[in-house]
Amino acid sequence: MALDYYGVLGVNQDATNREIKSAYRKLARELHPDVNPSEEAAEKFKDVTTAYEVLSDPQKRRIVDMGGDPLGQPGGGDAGFGGFGGVGDIFDAVFNMAGMGGMGGGMRGGSAEPRSRVQPGGDSLTHLELTLEECFRGGLQDLEVTTYVLCPDCQGSGSASGAKPTTCPYCGGTGQIQEVQQSFLGQVVTTHTCPHCGGTGQIITDPCHTCGGEGRVRRNRKVTVKVPAGVGSGMRIRLVSQGDVGPGGGPAGDLYVEIRQKPDPVFTRDGDALHCNISVSMVDAALGCEVDLNMPDGEIYTVRVPAGTQPGDILRERGKGMPHVRTGRRGELVVLVNVTVPKELNEEEHAALETLRSLQKDGARVLSEKDDDNLFTRLKQAF
Repeated sequence: MALDYYGVLGVNQDATNREIKSAYRKLARELHPDVNPSEEAAEKFKDVTTAYEVLSDPQKRRIVDMGGDPLGQPGGGDAGFGGFGGVGDIFDAVFNMAGMGGMGGGMRGGSAEPRSRVQPGGDSLTHLELTLEECFRGGLQDLEVTTYVLCPDCQGSGSASGAKPTTCPYCGGTGQIQEVQQSFLGQVVTTHTCPHCGGTGQIITDPCHTCGGEGRVRRNRKVTVKVPAGVGSGMRIRLVSQGDVGPGGGPAGDLYVEIRQKPDPVFTRDGDALHCNISVSMVDAALGCEVDLNMPDGEIYTVRVPAGTQPGDILRERGKGMPHVRTGRRGELVVLVNVTVPKELNEEEHAALETLRSLQKDGARVLSEKDDDNLFTRLKQAF
C-alpha cells in the first residue's frame, strides 16, 4: 500500500518546498530515536524521512501528484503505481502534464535546469626548475605557462558582433533532449545533453572566429612567481586566478607552480640540512687542516678538520644549511670526511713515513667490534 506522503508530513498537496522542509524538521525533532526511543516513534520517524525524501525530489513529487508511488515496483499494476498501467503510462502522464500529449517517440525537451554558459575555469599545474642557489635565495622568477585566457577579440562573449545568446530552438532552452522509445516495458525515456547548445540552453548565432564561440583561447604567456627562500623539490606555490579562464569567459582558476631543484655538484639536500663530502690526506687528518666551501648564499665557509680525524668522521655545523621556508632559520651543514691514502710515494715521502712508523706506538693489529676506532662500527653508528 502506497504511503500518504503529504499526510505523513501533515501538509497540503500545494505546499511549498519550504513548508515541506519545515514540517519535516518539526516532526523529526519529536520522533528522533534519541528523543523518543519507542518503537512506534521509530516507525513514524522512518515514514516521515521517506516522505520528505520523496517530496523534496521534484521528479518523485510529480509522480505522487499524478497518483503514483515513485517507490513502488514497476510492472505491478495498481499496487505499484496507484492506478497506472506501467512504466510507459507513467512517462505518458508526465509528458501530458507538460503539454506534450501522448507522443510515442522522438525527441523532447528535458525538465532539468540548463547549466550556465559561463563556467569557472580549472586549476593549472606547471613546474619551475631552480638551482640550489636560487632555492636558497628565493626572489622573483619569470615563468612561461600555457593556459586558457580571455579571447582578445570577443572578450569572453563568444559572439563576433557582441550580440547576446539566443534560446536554443532544439531543446527549448532546457539544455537537455529526451528521447522516447518503445520497448516491451512501454515507453523508455533517455535524457541527453543537447548537442547543439552543449547543455546551456543558449546558442550564439555568430560565433567569434578566434575562439569559436567559447569565449577563451589557449595561449602562452609569462607570469612572475615570488619564490620564498628555502623552497625545495615538491613544494608548490599558488598563484590565485592565474590558471585557466573558464568557458564563456568565466573566472580563472588558480595556477600551481611545483618546484624542481636541479642537482648540485657539491651539496645534497635533506630538508633544511645540506650534506657534502670533503677529502683530506692522511697527514691532514692526523695534524688537522681547513677546507673552504663555496656556500649556496655566495659566502665561503671554512670547515675546520680537527687533528686526529678518522675516515668517515662527520662534522656538523648548525646554522649553515638551507633556510626554513616559514621561519627563515637555517638548518645544519653535515660534512663527511674522506681520508685518502697515497698509492705511490717518492723516496722522500717514503722515508718520512718510515720515520713516522718507527715512532708510532700502535702498529698494525686486528680490531674487534668493541674497539672505538673500528671504522665499520663508527659508520654503523653514524647511519
